[in-house]
Amino acid sequence: MLQDKVALVTGSTSGIGLAIARALAAHGACIMLNGFGERGEIDRIRDEMETTHNVRVMHHPANLLHPNEIYEMVEWASAQLGPVEILVNNAGIQYTAPIDEFPRDKWDAILATNLSAAFHATHDALPFMKRNGWGRIINIASVHGLVASVNKAAYVAAKHGLVGLTKVTALETAGSGITCNAICPGWVRTQLVEKQIEARALSSAMGLEDAARQLLLEKQPSQQFVTVEHVAQLAVFLCSDAASQMTGAALTMDGGWTAQ
Repeated sequence: MLQDKVALVTGSTSGIGLAIARALAAHGACIMLNGFGERGEIDRIRDEMETTHNVRVMHHPANLLHPNEIYEMVEWASAQLGPVEILVNNAGIQYTAPIDEFPRDKWDAILATNLSAAFHATHDALPFMKRNGWGRIINIASVHGLVASVNKAAYVAAKHGLVGLTKVTALETAGSGITCNAICPGWVRTQLVEKQIEARALSSAMGLEDAARQLLLEKQPSQQFVTVEHVAQLAVFLCSDAASQMTGAALTMDGGWTAQ
């Protein structure tokens, strides 16, 4: 379905981003991985994907706090693999604290990584998509792009901004063969969420699984975690011809969280 398409997935050395990269590779896309990690483990992931799916897979270590590194990554991906046609803005970081105790540097870093990086990558990749007359931009937002939770001012602000950026990008590219959509997952048991579970377990003197269940009970009516594979398969669908008239959407996958 995506034979020889070139996909750049930010934050793809683990979690949701890695699952999306693997799913796109399974459908024939060449992959530019991005993210931090131990060099040997990244090489192992890259080799595994290449061998399993018979596609080219490369990695760029761009720090998304720096717009010049994002530009270099998009340009390098296009030079090495071909013009970027699928952009998945997935990278994200989290920090929780009340607003009046929220460290200013944490606010700046979260806004830069979760929102501004998506703008810069979109800015740099769109010219390639426009020249080809085809492109898919998928922003991994969150239910927190639609609703709020306490102690997450920066994350909620960034994810709301990402949903807004999705809509503007969709309007500006409508009818061009390029689409832009946001996926808004609820609780997915990634490393980022695992840290929140561990903090809850520590503060409440309970086991990890009890803390995880409590987390789900508070927000997610299905009382089940969304899996990274669920999100990845939705991303694959958004790249398909069947989704060619879906653009500007914020698609929830949240076990009923935002239906309440």
